[in-house]
Amino acid sequence: MRTTLRFDDGVLAAARVLARQTLFRPAGKGSQNDGAQCSGLPQLPVKASGGVVDLELVNQLRDEEA
Repeated sequence: MRTTLRFDDGVLAAARVLARQTLFRPAGKGSQNDGAQCSGLPQLPVKASGGVVDLELVNQLRDEEA
């Protein structure tokens, strides 16, 4: 099943600008809300010293616990 949507050119241009701004926002900058809630959940601050938790780290820590 396929659905075709037709948007006014101005609306489509504005949506593209907003999408680009969101995609290319600096990752460490965090949210524009500064501690506000998103979908009812509090947003936690991002620490500069924090690291990325990936599947490899999760598996390593799980194996150490076993």
